[in-house]
Amino acid sequence: MGLNDRNGGAGRRPDAIRVDVGELVLDGFRVDPDRVSTAFAHELTRLVREHGVPLAAGRGPVTLDALSGLPPLPAGLSARRLGQELARAVHAGLSGEGEVQAP
Repeated sequence: MGLNDRNGGAGRRPDAIRVDVGELVLDGFRVDPDRVSTAFAHELTRLVREHGVPLAAGRGPVTLDALSGLPPLPAGLSARRLGQELARAVHAGLSGEGEVQAP
């Protein structure tokens, strides 16, 4: 997963944030992947707007494994709920709770 900070100024809020999710594999879930993706994008956008992205402040591009340690999720979750839970896990990683690596 990549995180891009476009202004790069130390201590400044980034102008734009781009999150690239290379691949997301959902084994054991019977949900519409497009609906999961839509819910994921909506929830992640909401979380970034409300809480920001601490790892983007004052740094250049950052790569991290934001989904490490994701708790097991029940297979019966709806597409909307699954997307929300995944977005919350990614945002937690973007808030410094994931494994960070230099690009």
